[in-house]
Amino acid sequence: MTQHDTSTGGIWRHISGGTELDVIDSFTEQPFARYRLSSTDDVGAAVKSAKAALIGWSAKGPTERIAFIRKVAARLRTRADELTDGISREVGMPRKLAARIQVDAPISAWDMYADLAAEFEWESRVGHSLVVEAPVGVVACITPWNYPLHQITGKVAPALLAGCTVVLKPSEIAPTSAFLLATAIEESGLPDGVFNLVHGSGTDIGEALVKHPDVDMVSFTGSTRAGQRVAALAGGDIKRLALELGGKSAALVLHGADLRSAVKATLGGCFLNSGQTCSAPTRLLVPRGLLIDAERLIAGLLESYKMGDPADPTTRLGPLVSATQQQRVENMIFAALSQGAQRVASSADEMPATGFFVPPTVLTGVTRQMAIAREEVFGPVLVLIAYDTLDEAIDIANGTDYGLAGAVWAGTAHEALTVARRLRTGQVDINGAPFNPAAPFGGFKKSGVGRENGRRGIEQFLEPISIQLPSAYFESSEPGNPTL
Repeated sequence: MTQHDTSTGGIWRHISGGTELDVIDSFTEQPFARYRLSSTDDVGAAVKSAKAALIGWSAKGPTERIAFIRKVAARLRTRADELTDGISREVGMPRKLAARIQVDAPISAWDMYADLAAEFEWESRVGHSLVVEAPVGVVACITPWNYPLHQITGKVAPALLAGCTVVLKPSEIAPTSAFLLATAIEESGLPDGVFNLVHGSGTDIGEALVKHPDVDMVSFTGSTRAGQRVAALAGGDIKRLALELGGKSAALVLHGADLRSAVKATLGGCFLNSGQTCSAPTRLLVPRGLLIDAERLIAGLLESYKMGDPADPTTRLGPLVSATQQQRVENMIFAALSQGAQRVASSADEMPATGFFVPPTVLTGVTRQMAIAREEVFGPVLVLIAYDTLDEAIDIANGTDYGLAGAVWAGTAHEALTVARRLRTGQVDINGAPFNPAAPFGGFKKSGVGRENGRRGIEQFLEPISIQLPSAYFESSEPGNPTL
């Protein structure tokens, strides 16, 4: 097994804490790596390094910061196979999908952020004021286990481009990609202290990082409950917050839509990464007259979701990340069945001998009041809900504590767009339109605060400074270049 330490101040350091934790293969249920947990002293050292590096890093021009980010992307590409293997084993996503979704897409995003930074207006003129976009400062990035490199990238890359310095605490369940990223950053020559890595649980290391007085901003992705705790801890110091939390997204099928396409795409989105996706469409809303047709389509399509070893190219549904998550999902299914829900069909596939598996599950007879229809499951579970009127459907779609994502299926894109505008959710897919990594990502209500991805992802790490100047000083018509 490989063993990892932490990275602070631009060098690898032995951790002062003595506790070790195994990284578990979600299919074999056996450890394949081990690392030592950071201590609160390690957190203090990491933040101190980040604070010391802030002035020098923020003083570098965007062009210089962009060059470093492109180097990191290049170094990550040399480790694509290692990243794919580690993430697939940790999370359970089939390797062929993990290579494309968990690794290639995030690596490409480093270059995408660099491209956006090259076009970004870092200074602008508003009347007689020069508005300068300044880095918010030292940023604590706390990331989850379900899409580890993707979530790290969406925070660390734009924060560094904005001129911030970073302390990253990845999930203790899936830390492999964070260690490989730290190695890539070291090889890229990023100045000492600009990026720092600590690891441990959220309740000790995460909280110590959030509460540290020299942390200026916390960017957190995880459960809503954990996000509420982060917000409470950060609120005392009025830290800048970015929270990407839970979801209970609805796919809304209208009369005239292609029902088969809607059902197939919704199943695919719901079961992607074994349902361990915050924006997954976990509720399928169909007109009551189409309910039986939808159930028949689902029953046939479920047979194609073969469970098995993520390394097997024929596997379509891998295990969940842990025994704890497996038990939680099973408990939620059992509770729904005890309340009157029914399985649309039973999986014909036999359960693998090892691995934290939950069979692909679709429940019908679900009412909007049931917990399974309101709470995030984070497993391969879809609920099917019938509606009578469009207004009722929209009310059901909006009727949870969340508002992260959604989908609308209709006979025409114009009809779907009309409905999409009535949904209180951060992003809506129309008739199967693909995910756009450059568009803002975030949610309403308890799904979080702020937006990641694309230009908005850079903006959230910046604070505008307005510098008022006598109008005579603006002799140049070019924004951001007053003659002083």
